[in-house]
Amino acid sequence: MNVLFIEPAFPANQREFVRALASIGANVLGIGERPYDWIDDEAKGWLGGYQQIASVTDEGALEWAVREAQSRMWIDRLEATVEAHILPTAHVRERCTIPGISARTAYLCRDKVAMKEVLRRAGVPTAASTGVSSTAEARDFAEAVGYPVIIKPRAAAGALGTFRAGNPGELAAAARASGLADGAPVAIEEFIEGHEGFYDTITIAGCVTHDFISHYFPNVLEAMRASWISPQIIATNRMDAPAYAEVKEMGRQVIEALGIGTAATHMEWFFGPKGLKFSEIGCRPPGVGQWDSYSAGNEFDLYREWALAVCHHRTDYAPSRRYACGIIALRPDRDGRIAGYEGAHEMFRRYGDLAVGHHFPTPGTPTQPVEAGYMANAWMRLRHPDFDVLHGILNEIGERVQVRAH
Repeated sequence: MNVLFIEPAFPANQREFVRALASIGANVLGIGERPYDWIDDEAKGWLGGYQQIASVTDEGALEWAVREAQSRMWIDRLEATVEAHILPTAHVRERCTIPGISARTAYLCRDKVAMKEVLRRAGVPTAASTGVSSTAEARDFAEAVGYPVIIKPRAAAGALGTFRAGNPGELAAAARASGLADGAPVAIEEFIEGHEGFYDTITIAGCVTHDFISHYFPNVLEAMRASWISPQIIATNRMDAPAYAEVKEMGRQVIEALGIGTAATHMEWFFGPKGLKFSEIGCRPPGVGQWDSYSAGNEFDLYREWALAVCHHRTDYAPSRRYACGIIALRPDRDGRIAGYEGAHEMFRRYGDLAVGHHFPTPGTPTQPVEAGYMANAWMRLRHPDFDVLHGILNEIGERVQVRAH
């Protein structure tokens, strides 16, 4: 089977998808923006070919590269796993008559306004929302549903470009910061109070074959605005708990309503005083290396399961559900360059046998801003059979490990 894979070199975990495809016997051909020499030697060994183009989101350039490959061999699949690549890949996939996620589904999983309109009609509980292109329209919406409200790009991942406005003054500031005041179209939503988590799947022909649930501590918007917080994401191993039945059912409703066939999905949700509410979904794997948490917690290779799903419409192994697995971001105490770490040796002495991944940039490395994400600076990933014990250990690490900068 010949598989074109978009951008095999960046971000770093893209190589894992290439590895998984090669491991099941696929001939993997990469299309990316980086020079071939930038790809590490091991990943080069998994690739049967590589085409560099200026931008993988330039549909003209991407289509040229795909048709160039098609002129030499039959192409069975064209796959992308990064949010910004999903829609242009779907457009090119349809023009080149390659099976996979449709452009309609990719669009609905990208445009937050259209997405929620479709899901509301399907009976999925979502926050009130609409698209606006002026401060006046945003003010009218806020006055109708009540403050606070959330302003975010119609197409973006995570909390990038997202603002919370609790009053007219904050709304005006958010409008300026988001570009809305200058006419940029954005999505505006009712603020939903509650705990935030996500439901991730691999689906085959619209049926969930693997699923996972993770929790944010604290919620993303708070975590991405305050640098003193050491935020956590923990994947539960209690998937059969009755409390999760509603989340799973919502996920299946969403997958059906959006026409998601064979793909990875990443669905955000809130649970609070108004009950369970859908937030948004991406037709792609989650970020933050979360599949590494799922693989470590469930003692299997989720990347390989994905490769089997997209290439052969099957999976091989059931997740063990043996461990909860979580990541904690450890942020520097100031901007500058990493000077060193306090408390890290003690935490490794106590909990090193639970660690399944970590990153501590060498002293002298420039610090990254909080907006760069959970893995931008130092981080640790641990697993434990008990979710609550793991949460407590991660809390302790967040309190004891100090990342010093100068």
